[in-house]
Amino acid sequence: MDTIKAYIEENKQRFLDELFGLLRIPSISSISEHKPDMVRAAEYWRETLLKAGADRAEVMPTPGNPVVYGEKIIDPKLPTVLVYAHYDVMPVDPIELWKSQPFEPEIRDGKIFARGADDDKGQGFMHAKAFELMVKTNTLPCNVKFMIEGEEEIGSPNLGKWCQDNKEMLKADVILVSDTSMIGKDVPSITTGLRGLAYVEVEVTGPNRDLHSGLFGGAVANPANILAKMIASLHDENNRVTIPGFYDDVLEVSPEERADMARAPFNLDDYKKALDIDDIHGEAGYTTMERTGIRPTLDVNGIWGGYIGEGAKTVLPSKAYAKISMRLVPNQNHEKIAQLFKKHFESIAPKSVKVKVTPHHGGQGYVAPTNTPAYRAASRAIEDVYGIKPVPFRSGGSIPIISTFEQVLGIKSILLGFGLESDAIHSPNENYPLEQFFKGIEVIPRFYKYFSEK
Repeated sequence: MDTIKAYIEENKQRFLDELFGLLRIPSISSISEHKPDMVRAAEYWRETLLKAGADRAEVMPTPGNPVVYGEKIIDPKLPTVLVYAHYDVMPVDPIELWKSQPFEPEIRDGKIFARGADDDKGQGFMHAKAFELMVKTNTLPCNVKFMIEGEEEIGSPNLGKWCQDNKEMLKADVILVSDTSMIGKDVPSITTGLRGLAYVEVEVTGPNRDLHSGLFGGAVANPANILAKMIASLHDENNRVTIPGFYDDVLEVSPEERADMARAPFNLDDYKKALDIDDIHGEAGYTTMERTGIRPTLDVNGIWGGYIGEGAKTVLPSKAYAKISMRLVPNQNHEKIAQLFKKHFESIAPKSVKVKVTPHHGGQGYVAPTNTPAYRAASRAIEDVYGIKPVPFRSGGSIPIISTFEQVLGIKSILLGFGLESDAIHSPNENYPLEQFFKGIEVIPRFYKYFSEK
């Protein structure tokens, strides 16, 4: 294992330089004008895999953004690991809150600051460098395949069919993913569960044009006021979602499992301090970690309407909008939940406005077993590097495609993430600690070794 540390030490700066090249590409999948950047990022990944030692790497088209596929087959009789990552990133707004340019990576305080530094360019790039390390030092113990997509941040709308069409090519024994977080840098963990997602946009329309708030205020429904009331009604006094049928398929976690989850270290005062809040908020009867791991939620992600520019413009807006996400737990169907939301939201609208609900993307939740050779290999690899046995825990985040992999390819995934809560993914000043980046490159070859010995 000394070979691993020696190779990393010799190539640290080059690893960072190459990662920074990828981070400079503004591959924002949700904004159409960045379509050329998606192709650039895919080509960058292809070249990265070829230089790392892949026998084959190509950019494969889909109806949306391309998928990068690469492989190195050293012996068909050996196990095969399929690595999944994504090269698309979230939008950078609000840009004025960034302390440095989001696509000009900087190192400050031992952290890489850039959009995608953690999610998922930095974490994905660890796998390319760990693969390179094993190839160049002649220590690769099994076959490796790579599947790097460009639509994860918009729900992977085309990857499911692409997997179905390429099912034979993607045959593997396990899927290895680093797109999740650890409880803390001193509390290593392995994600064993992800929440599903249903994402919708709502539009409330009142009069056929913006109206003078003095001449019409109090006589005509204000869509912004109505929308605010409708959204407020979606939770009751115990912060439970009020949509009929929302909880029908929720699998209640046993008291034994809740007690096991409670063993994970968590300091509420530190949590509040890190977020600069005076108190927590959520569904009654559950702890903070349970609220983000085993319970479904509904949240407004954006709300707008009327005049929001500088100065005053006294109008009643003709329209008001909101984007709403519902994080779901295993057994909740995202399509069913989206339809339940639509039916309920339309039913509570007063006659003075018209309501339109547009479902966007979604995906199912996922629970991974902890008694498989792959999990044991990951646990042992982390313990080698961190000196502590990792804690299994359920994440509040969603990677909708993970459940699709199991349905289409019939392969379980290991969620071997190295991100931290402080990395500010999806937010201004996203970052990734150098320590986590290099520790990830240490852990991954060990996973391959232990998994191949199974």
